[in-house]
Amino acid sequence: MSPSLKLLLLPALTLAAIAAGEAVAAPPADKVFLAPHRAVYDLKLSKTRGSRAIEAVRGRILYDFSGNACDGYALQFRQVSELDSGEGKAALSDLRSTTWEDGAAKKFRFNSENLVNEQRTETVDGHAERSGEAVDVSLNKPKEKRFTEPLNAVFPTEHMRRIIAAARDGKTILEFPVYDGSESGDKLYNTLTVIGRAIAPGKEPDDAGGKIAALGKLTRWPVTISYFEQQTAKEEQTGEQTPVYSIGFELYENGISRALVLDYPDFTISGKMTSLEMKKDTPCK
Repeated sequence: MSPSLKLLLLPALTLAAIAAGEAVAAPPADKVFLAPHRAVYDLKLSKTRGSRAIEAVRGRILYDFSGNACDGYALQFRQVSELDSGEGKAALSDLRSTTWEDGAAKKFRFNSENLVNEQRTETVDGHAERSGEAVDVSLNKPKEKRFTEPLNAVFPTEHMRRIIAAARDGKTILEFPVYDGSESGDKLYNTLTVIGRAIAPGKEPDDAGGKIAALGKLTRWPVTISYFEQQTAKEEQTGEQTPVYSIGFELYENGISRALVLDYPDFTISGKMTSLEMKKDTPCK
């Protein structure tokens, strides 16, 4: 896969979370409140390595999250990135995604399209539902397909809820399979999450989050999530596997993220929160 397409792999809600592996049910809604918000992150190249040099990356992420545990959670996500590999060679990628997940973490709907240089390269549409024995997935696009994933696989918002619950409990290492409908819709990633030491309220960052008084009263944690392909038999025997990519960020206890670091094999991208709008809460009726 080319480096330009690697940018399209950012899952819709991986900006925000991952989870504890032993439980399937979501934490109680009164324990983890997710704030409806609209955030913008400006992207730029921060590091290159390896033989495939990248000269510049410019881009922006729009992340619009709303809902509650009773009505479900909706996300509108867009990532536009221009990757310059030098000698006048640049690729413009545009990922647009909408998802919905119920508060019980049993149902998940997803729709996305990828464009590269304004040409549509991929469209995904489908839904998943947790039954008593597995996660049943139905794809309409790119082609009709039915398959199952393990029962302990989690959806994106459940990701977010569990990482916050785990951080509050003082957990530092989590491993979990994640299904988010990304790429062609049939991808399941194994994930390893490391939660760092809590950052106490009062240390205001120098981004848009620092201008929101309510955030200054909340704890946040540095988090790094590494994404792995499903292991081959040889990798299972040796225990050696390299992540496809990793995502780092600081996560507030209400689900808002800042200071993004998108780490790919050949380069690293940083994302600064340049705009944050707190939307009106819609509590359960």
